[in-house]
Amino acid sequence: MVKKLSALALAGCLSLPALSAAANGTTDMAALEAKINALSGQLNELKAALEEQKKDNQETKEQVDFVEEVVIDHDYKAEDWDLAARIKFNGDFRTRLDYYNADTVLNRELENDTLWTNRLRLGLRTQVMEDVSVSARLAMFKAWGSQSGFNDDSGAMYPLFDGNVSRTPDDSALYVDRAMGTWNNIADLPVWFSIGRRPTTDGPPAHLRLGMDKRMATPVNYMDWPFDGLTLGYRFDWGNDFLGKSKLRFCYGRGFENGLQDQTNLLNDTDFAGFAWDVIDSGNRLLAMQSFMAFNLFNYPRFKNPLVNAGFAQNPLFGERETSGNLWHTGAVYMDKVSDLNYFVAGGWSQTRPDDSGLFNGMSANTDNENGYSFYAGVRYDLDDIGLKVGLEYNYGSEYWIGMAPGHDDIYQAKLSTRNSVYEIYMIYDLPAGKALTKYARTFIRLGYQRYDYDYTGSGDWNFAPMDIDDQMTAMTLQAMGMDSVESADQIYVTFEAVF
Repeated sequence: MVKKLSALALAGCLSLPALSAAANGTTDMAALEAKINALSGQLNELKAALEEQKKDNQETKEQVDFVEEVVIDHDYKAEDWDLAARIKFNGDFRTRLDYYNADTVLNRELENDTLWTNRLRLGLRTQVMEDVSVSARLAMFKAWGSQSGFNDDSGAMYPLFDGNVSRTPDDSALYVDRAMGTWNNIADLPVWFSIGRRPTTDGPPAHLRLGMDKRMATPVNYMDWPFDGLTLGYRFDWGNDFLGKSKLRFCYGRGFENGLQDQTNLLNDTDFAGFAWDVIDSGNRLLAMQSFMAFNLFNYPRFKNPLVNAGFAQNPLFGERETSGNLWHTGAVYMDKVSDLNYFVAGGWSQTRPDDSGLFNGMSANTDNENGYSFYAGVRYDLDDIGLKVGLEYNYGSEYWIGMAPGHDDIYQAKLSTRNSVYEIYMIYDLPAGKALTKYARTFIRLGYQRYDYDYTGSGDWNFAPMDIDDQMTAMTLQAMGMDSVESADQIYVTFEAVF
């Protein structure tokens, strides 16, 4: 087509001088020859340009063919890229340095002058259908220079098991910390159903001292236990700004799977079931409460490390793995913000309901119901102009208090399980690292100090009867049992954290 147009244009140009000469009756041959030579040169330039264009077109075609070949071979399409973009990613990285020093009942000095840990968490969420979504979070949490379970000689926590994996420093593997599918707007009602590994760690008010902007889990922080389960929920609006919205949930989960049983080793599953209710949820104002039953408490769980598992099984203090009874647990928190001051108050109640094996056993099986109580309060003042937040917290637990918190974020001992008092002061400083490149991005450091004081042994443990730390018989009894308990502890921590 280009060649035809060029020939017609040339013929037209050549005919014009001839027609003009015929009209005037004169012919200027010299001028005509000059025009023909000029047009001939232009035609040669046009041909050369067409050849260059042809080469460019061939290179473009080869590139397109190559891309098409790659796309076909890997079954990629533009639609696939659009689908991939529907998966939203987020995460956070934390490196933390702890100093820990504790005194025990048997006058041992426990100290770790530099405990470094790294934690990486990767979250993702995708909308499968209009009302169905899937979300997950993977976590790696390890101590520097260690690729095995965290060594804790404080006697205040279990080794690694399902209720603290991904929450206690271990190896550098990524574990599934959370994974759930959620169906919203069931039958066009404000009802949802969710099932999977639940968001049951770092609940309110933990986000204040952890430097996060909003609630991070469903239950009040007294329940800090990663487990698999389901939720059926209903949401509604109170119709005024003070009360805001409300969510009522029925929750069920499994804390321990008993496995295949035979006639001589009948062990029941440990299950959780109860209700969680966000009574008030309006901006910074939150009133949340929960009440649940833990059924068939184990005297010790199945641990991740088979050697540790075997060691517990052979320890006469623990005996055969068995269920020991139930536990009723209730907690509530109210929090709000006035100007730049955040504050909260929380309370908890636990009641053991043992079977014939007994809970809180001493010299013999204790089959009595035992009640425990906890109080928790704190403030945080935000100096946004300089990117600084300063907080203070205090919590107290009674003799028989049980905090369901094996997945705590206190490295050594769960402060909300303590039978007596914990004081904590901390600061959070937003680093001046330039403009945030996404709406999720934050970088900050946390510096804090915790002081633990114990009145009774066995914080967080429902197996052994709590003993008075100051009683002279306590040291003799613990020594005879081959056990020890922390009497007081000091912990200093500093973190560098990046949220993305």
